[in-house]
Parts: sequence; structure tokens; C-alpha cells
Amino acid sequence: MSELKERLLPPRPASAINLRGDAAASRPSPSGRQPLLGLDVLGLKKRGQGLKSWIRVDTFANSQLIEVDKFTMMRRCDLPARDLRLLDPLFVYPSTILGREKAIVVNLEQIRCIITADEVLLLNSLDNYVLRYVVELQQRLKASSVTEVWNQDTLEFTRRSRSRSLDNVFQNSSPDYLPFEFRALEVALEAACTFLDSQASELEIEAYPLLDELTSKISTLNLERARRLKSRLVALTRRVQKVRDEIEQLMDDDGDMAEMYLTEKKKRMEGSLFGDQSLPVYRSNDCVSLSAPVSPVSSPPETRRLEKSLSIVRSRHDSARSSEGATENIEELEM
Repeated sequence: MSELKERLLPPRPASAINLRGDAAASRPSPSGRQPLLGLDVLGLKKRGQGLKSWIRVDTFANSQLIEVDKFTMMRRCDLPARDLRLLDPLFVYPSTILGREKAIVVNLEQIRCIITADEVLLLNSLDNYVLRYVVELQQRLKASSVTEVWNQDTLEFTRRSRSRSLDNVFQNSSPDYLPFEFRALEVALEAACTFLDSQASELEIEAYPLLDELTSKISTLNLERARRLKSRLVALTRRVQKVRDEIEQLMDDDGDMAEMYLTEKKKRMEGSLFGDQSLPVYRSNDCVSLSAPVSPVSSPPETRRLEKSLSIVRSRHDSARSSEGATENIEELEM
């Protein structure tokens, strides 16, 4: 755990040793969330073009800078405009994880990205946490690729030795295998938790000396400092609770978890395009889904209205048949 924190936490600058003189300059916002440090706002959006600079990381751990406008990104990831608004660094939104038809929208503290089955797209930022996220994700992907190659070689050797039992196959398979989207989401959660843990440690470093001073001397200045620390602690507690609620909500809802399995949906989509008609296909306005839509955004309203009208017609038909049967029974009794 300590090694993971060292990789995800940015190095502390030398000027951060004496923080009392720069306390007013580095004071956090009233909401408790620090702004995105070092954000290249001029490079983020060009005047008259609406282009934004994104960092793209693919499944082979390759990273590159791309410039894409908002509408192209909406068509590329099949996302509504309000989901992209969550990633805007000019706005402060609570931590959110949204599972959509072709992407996962992640807004966790400093990490704001779009995760698909083939790539991760982050807004180009000079923030140390964003850069550490990219480096950590690349290391995880390279390590997993090496593990997959080793497993493939082991399985090939097993086939050659004619040992095809299920036990050997399960022993050679990697228990830590995760699809690409869940690896990226895992690193994002670890980065957000590491960031919150570092802020809690900084509050502890400031709080313990202040409490020692209050035990010996109670003054207006010390009480004001204690009030400010308490307000920062309350804001940090709310942010931690929001991240925890998002994780628990995803873990409790099987539909949201299935909606986030983008690799499986992509395989089903490719299988249907090659002539596999065994799976039910649900058509939306501009895309085809092979699983019943789960999230309210990805579910087309026309399909819902059609299903609702069909259910109403069926219920009316069943009630009419039951009423006719009851009428016939009464007439037979009267005869």
C-alpha cells in the first residue's frame, strides 16, 4: 500500500516545507475541493474552434495527445452533452461514475476521464495526479500484457502435452484478469482515494499542533484556526462519503455493473455484425445494443413507450377474455 501511494502521490516540492507564510495563497475553496492545478486553459480550448486537448491511452499502453471538439467526442463515445459537462474543469461537481452504452464517465476528484472498451480519454492537464494516473495505468497495462503472454504460452504448452483437463486450465489462467475498462476504473479509484488520504494526512499534521496549543492556551486566534480546520474536515468528510456512496451504489446495482462491462457488449456487437442472430437486438436512434438497455440515458424513450403500450394492450385483452369467460359461465348457470 505504501508503494502504491508513493507512485500515485506527486512529489512534494522543496518550497512546501514552510507552509505558514503561504497559507493564505494556498487556501482551499469553500467547498473543500482544490482546483485542478496547472491546467492549460489556453490549450484546452482554442478560440473560435472549440477544440480541447485530450490525453488518449489505448489498450497497448500507448499514449498520445489529440484535439477533439465537443460534438465529435459526443459522437465518438455516444454520450450526451450533460455527461461531458461533468468533465469540464471550470465547474465543480461531486464525484460521479456513470455507465453508458459505449463508455464510462468518471469524475473522481482530480481524475476526470472517459473510459471505453479500447481507450481512456483524459482532459490534458498539467496536474500531477493526472500525470501519475496515466503513468500508473500504463504500468498496469504493460504488466497485464506480459501476464497474458505468459498464460498463452503456458496454455500452448499444456495443449502440446495433451493435458486438457479443466483443473489445469483454471490453474494456468490468471485470477487477476480484468477487462480494460475495469483496469482503468480501478486505477482511477485508487488515485482518488490516494488523493483524499493525502489531504486527510495534511489536516492531521495541522490539527495536532493546534490542539496542543489549545490545551495550554485558549485564544481567539487559536479558536479561529480550529474553526477553519473543522470546516475543512467536514468538507473532506462529505467528499469521502460521496465517493463511498458511488462505489456502494455501483456494487449494489447489478444493472449498472452489467452496463459497465463494455468489452462484453463490444464482443456481442461484433458477433451480431458477423451474422450471429441468436441474441436479441435492441435498436436506438443511432446505435444497436445487444443487451437490454439499463441506464435511463441509453434507453430510447420510443422503445419504452412501445413496450408500455404493448403491455397495456395485453392486459386489456386478458381482462376482456376473462370477463367474457365469466359471462358465459353465468349464462350456463342461469340455463
